[in-house]
Amino acid sequence: MQNSLKENSNGVISRDRLINISDRLRIANLHKKELTFKFVIIGDFGVGKTSIIQRYTDGEFSSSYKVTIGADFAVKTLEWNEEIRINLHLWDIAGHERFGALTGIFYRHAFGAALVFDLTRPETFKSISKWLIDLRKKVSLPGGIQIPTILLANKGDITTKTVPIDIDAFCKENGIISWFVTSAKDNIHIDEAMIRLTAAALKNHHSLQFPLITDDVIKLANQDQSDNKNLEQKNPKSCCHFS
Repeated sequence: MQNSLKENSNGVISRDRLINISDRLRIANLHKKELTFKFVIIGDFGVGKTSIIQRYTDGEFSSSYKVTIGADFAVKTLEWNEEIRINLHLWDIAGHERFGALTGIFYRHAFGAALVFDLTRPETFKSISKWLIDLRKKVSLPGGIQIPTILLANKGDITTKTVPIDIDAFCKENGIISWFVTSAKDNIHIDEAMIRLTAAALKNHHSLQFPLITDDVIKLANQDQSDNKNLEQKNPKSCCHFS
């Protein structure tokens, strides 16, 4: 019976202790703030968007190519810290031009984006500008703020020699927060990329909690100044000079 209350002589945690730990975690999780962010994964067809999402959400990779029809999505839950749980809805947007007219619908309510190109097909990097323009034209945060965007140079397991020499300048000029060489096959830098995007989305979430309050304070301050000015005009202050 004593072994059921603490670790036994072999260092194995007892059943009662495991239950106690599980109960405490469950209670702690009940009080977590739960957030949901929609991220869109975009780029030309065949660059590996679906494989990246599958690797990140399911930890799996398939070498067979499956065309995405319109859009698909998967969910990844992150226990961000002791107070916050984040549910990521990762939308896999079809890269074929025939679905281009629907991107506005697919982008709706997105809070972040990952642009993807294929290092084995350098021409797919040239298309990134087109995708970025389309994205920024059709979705933004309150106040016209751009949604955070990262750039993924995928299939880095095959080659990295074709990484564009101007990729740093391109990201800086276009407000892309980070870029990563990734591989869905070998699981390279995908977690890091998504964590970076999530951190940026969370920062925006926190900053957007107070815009209305800030606006109201500014309006009230301006109104007070206007009222005081009007009052001074009606009742000018007397000025006394003492020699």
